Amino acid sequence: MRIKDILSPESMIMNLKATDKEAAINEMADLEVATGIVNNKEEFVKSIWARENESTTGIGEGIAMPHARNKSINKARVLFAKSEKGIDFNSLDGQPVHLFFMITAPDGADNTHLQALAKLSGLLVNPDLIAKLKAATKPEEIIDIFTKAEEAKDAEEQAAAEKAAAKKEAVKEDSDKPLIVGVTACINGIAHTYMAEQALIKAGEKLGAEVRIETNGSEGVKHELTADEIKRAKGVIIASDKKVKMARFDGKEMIMGPVVDGINKPEELVKDILAGKGDIYHDNGQNTESETKQGNGGIYQQLMNGISHMLPFVIGGGILMAISFLVEQYLGGSKTEAFIFLNNAGNMAFAFMVPVLAAYIAEAIGDAPALMPGFVGGFMATVYKGSFGGAYVASINHNANSAAGFLGGIAAGFIAGYIVVGLKKLFKGLPKSVEGMKPMLLYPIFGLLLVALVMYYIINPIFGSLNSAITAFLNHLGTGNLVLLTAILAGMMSIDMGGPFNKAAYVFASGAFANDPKSTTTAILMAAVMVGGMVAPFATAIGTAFFKDKYTDEERKAGVTNWILGFSFITEGAIPFAAADAGRVIPSCVIGSAVAGAIVGFLHVGVPAPHGGFWVSPLSTNIPGYFLAVIIGSIVAALIMSIWKKKVTE
Repeated sequence: MRIKDILSPESMIMNLKATDKEAAINEMADLEVATGIVNNKEEFVKSIWARENESTTGIGEGIAMPHARNKSINKARVLFAKSEKGIDFNSLDGQPVHLFFMITAPDGADNTHLQALAKLSGLLVNPDLIAKLKAATKPEEIIDIFTKAEEAKDAEEQAAAEKAAAKKEAVKEDSDKPLIVGVTACINGIAHTYMAEQALIKAGEKLGAEVRIETNGSEGVKHELTADEIKRAKGVIIASDKKVKMARFDGKEMIMGPVVDGINKPEELVKDILAGKGDIYHDNGQNTESETKQGNGGIYQQLMNGISHMLPFVIGGGILMAISFLVEQYLGGSKTEAFIFLNNAGNMAFAFMVPVLAAYIAEAIGDAPALMPGFVGGFMATVYKGSFGGAYVASINHNANSAAGFLGGIAAGFIAGYIVVGLKKLFKGLPKSVEGMKPMLLYPIFGLLLVALVMYYIINPIFGSLNSAITAFLNHLGTGNLVLLTAILAGMMSIDMGGPFNKAAYVFASGAFANDPKSTTTAILMAAVMVGGMVAPFATAIGTAFFKDKYTDEERKAGVTNWILGFSFITEGAIPFAAADAGRVIPSCVIGSAVAGAIVGFLHVGVPAPHGGFWVSPLSTNIPGYFLAVIIGSIVAALIMSIWKKKVTE
C-alpha cells in the first residue's frame, strides 16, 4: 500500500479555523466523522486525548501527529490539516504547530496499512518536505509531494539494500564506518517509533556512522538486531517509552532516553556514542523476560514511580476526607450519613497510599516479582498496636509504638526491590527445569519472608520512633519556626517547577499530611506547597498581561493559559518562561513563592487537601488568607521578574 492510499483530498483542511489545541482536535474529528473514517466522535476524541495525556504529539518543528487506534475508527487514514497562524499544541519545543497529521488506524488494521503509516511518519523528518507542505495551497499538491517523496525514499532504500547485498556477497563489512545499533518504541507504535528510526539513521549518515535501528511498533518488531550486529556495534541507543528486550545488550555502551529524544536530538545521541559518553549496560536479571523499563535505573526515578502511582490515592482520598470535614462542620456533625460515607471512602483510599507507594518503588527496582513484597512491606509500615483494634495487627508490629508511616513505606519499597534483585542473582544458577518456579514460588516466599523480617525487627522500630519525633516537632512548632518552614517549602516549589526540589517539598508536605491528616500543622504545610506551586504560573500570567514589552508574542499567548494552570496548581506552566530566561524567572518565582509560603505560616492558613489549587479553596481553614498569600506572592514574583527582564524586540 502506498502513502497516497491513506491520504485523500476529502480528509484535508488547508486552513484550520481553530485557535487552540482542544478546538483543533474537535475540528479535525468532525471531518473524520463527516467522511466516514470515524463512527463515534466522543470515543475517538477521548482516545486522542488519552494519547496526548501520556505525552504530547506535538513533536516540534511545527508538526503534530495526534493518533489513535480503536473500535471507533472504520479505516486507516491520515487527515492533513494546516494552520497559517499556528496553534499552541504543547509541543516539545514550545513552538506553535502549523502542520497536523491526524493518524487513524482501526483495531483490525493489517500490516500494509501500518507500513504505509510508518513510511509517512519516517518522511516527516525531512525539512525540505516540511517546507514544501507549508507552501502548498491545494490538497492535490499535498498528495503529490508525498508521492514524490515516497518514490525517492523507495529508491534510496533499494540502493541501500543493493549495497548491503553486495557487502554480504563479498562477506566483508565496511570497517571504515563505526556501527551503532538501537531500538525505538513508543506506546502506540504508529508514528514516533518510525520517526525516531529515520532521524537516527540520517544522523548517522551525516556523522559518518552506520546506524541500524530495530523498531518495536504497532506491527511488531521490525529489523530485529542480530547477535552479530550487537557484538560488532560500538554502542547502543535505546529511544523508547516502553519495555524492550535488554539482556542481549549486556556489556555494551548504551544511552537511553524517551522516543522523542530520537526525534529531536538524534545527532546528539549518535555523537555521544561515538565519543564514548554512554554507560556500560549490565544485565542484572531484574526481569524474568529479559526486559527492562526505560528510565528506572536511578533512585529518583524509582521513587517517582512509587509517588506517581500513590498520588491518586492521596488526592482522591484527601479531598473526600476534607469534604467530609466540611459536612461535619456545616451540615449536621459526624453522625450524618454523608459525613460517614465521605470520610470512610477517603480513609479507605488513604489506607492504600503507603502500600502502593512501597509496591511501585519496589516494582521499579525488581520488576513484577518485587510488587507483592513491596506492598506488604508498605502495609506493615502503616500498622501499629491497636491501629485496627485487632490482635492480628498488634502481633505483626508489637515492637513499634507508632507506625513507621510514609518514610517507613519509602524504605520498605527500596528494601523489597533490592531484596528481589538479590534473590534473582542468588537463583540465577538454578537448573532451567525449575525456571518456572522462580516467579511463582521462590520470589514470593523468600521475598516476603525477608521483607517482613527487616520491617518487623529494623524498619518499624527505627522509623516508628522517627515518625513520632517528626510529628511531635511539627505539632509543637512556634509561629516563627512555622513561617520559616512554610517559606522554605513554598520556595522549593519554584526552584525547578516539577523537578526534584519541587517534588521533595511536595512529598514532605503530603507525607506529613498522610501521617496525620487531621493535624492543623500538616494542613498548613499542604497550603504552603500549594501556594508555592501556584505562584510561578500566576506570576508569568500577570507579567505577560501588564508588561507586554518584556515578553515575546509566544510568551504572551502562553501567559493566558497560565491563569488557568495557576488556578489549578499546575506549576509546569511556567517552565517555558524559565527555560528561556532561567536567570531572571526562577529567582523571581522562588522569592514570590517564599513570600506566599511565609504568609501561609503567619496567618495559619490550612488546606486539608493535597491538590486542587483554588478549586479546593472552600476547604481552607482561612479562605481570605489563602487567596491573599497567592495574590501577594504572585505580584511580588511578577514585578521582580518583569522589571528585571529586558524589553523584547520581536
